[in-house]
Amino acid sequence: MPATMKLLITVDTEEDNWASWSATDNPVENIDRIIPLQELFNRYGAKPTYLISYPVASNPRCVEILKRILEEDKCEIGMHCHPWNTPPVKENEGVDEQDTMLCNIPSDLVYDKLSNLDDTIYKNFGVKALTFRAGRWGFGPAVARALFRLGYRFDTSVTPYVNWEDYNGPDFSEFGPASFKFGAEGIAHQSENGFMMEVPVTIGFFRPHIVNLQRCVKNLEKALGRRLKIAEILKRLRMKNTNWLCPELAGSRDMIILANRMKKKNASFLNFTFHSVSLQKGLSPFVKSKEDEFSFMEKIECFLRFACDAGWQRMTLREFGKGKP
Repeated sequence: MPATMKLLITVDTEEDNWASWSATDNPVENIDRIIPLQELFNRYGAKPTYLISYPVASNPRCVEILKRILEEDKCEIGMHCHPWNTPPVKENEGVDEQDTMLCNIPSDLVYDKLSNLDDTIYKNFGVKALTFRAGRWGFGPAVARALFRLGYRFDTSVTPYVNWEDYNGPDFSEFGPASFKFGAEGIAHQSENGFMMEVPVTIGFFRPHIVNLQRCVKNLEKALGRRLKIAEILKRLRMKNTNWLCPELAGSRDMIILANRMKKKNASFLNFTFHSVSLQKGLSPFVKSKEDEFSFMEKIECFLRFACDAGWQRMTLREFGKGKP
């Protein structure tokens, strides 16, 4: 008998700013919207993993809201590092876009930032966080080494099939949606004996054989150069598009189609994700009005109802990882 599908919900729980990088100006008004969101989760027995940034972890109102949920055993608190506002920072200097990715900053500084955020979470929530996601998906070898030193067990920074190099970030195009173990050497060195587990965001394709097609495209680009614009042609033909299990990027119907396709492929889990700023109008490009706010929550509820009816287990990332062999 096949194992029951596990549904994980990972929420980037962060300051209000979107694509605005400041060391000091980081309001967190959107976190009040976590209250009705959690009520929705509770109705469907869903346990989210809130991956919190430094402005959230250090704000008394945010701590009050999230700690209450944590103490009721209704969520997990993990770490989400935005390097531009996680101490140590240079308060009177601008932030280069390249430095918004953890994978681009010096190893010692990566460790100092992750260590400070880890300490802040422990101090304000009374728990040792074990789960991590890099801000802007900027995972790299220095991040893996720092997480290993800090005792983290689970990472969820990988976006399968997606290349962030145009944004000064990592290339995940060779990674699939399955979980795997790795150690301090990083995610490029997978090992069954690894101390940490990677639990990628759920991303897939509706069209069959698309992964092989994408690899062919990448090899052609390496061999012939980008002057032929093969990838752009395929994108225009809607042959290469990825589909995310994310209410910011997909409607309810497409998320359900993707979930069913992953189930047919014998996936053991789904990692449903979004940003807390999309809970409040005007803070992200995905939710611009009150009507959008309502629609966004409606998409989340529709998917939760579908998962409930399917009998899938709802759990935190830590619960999932500890249940793996």
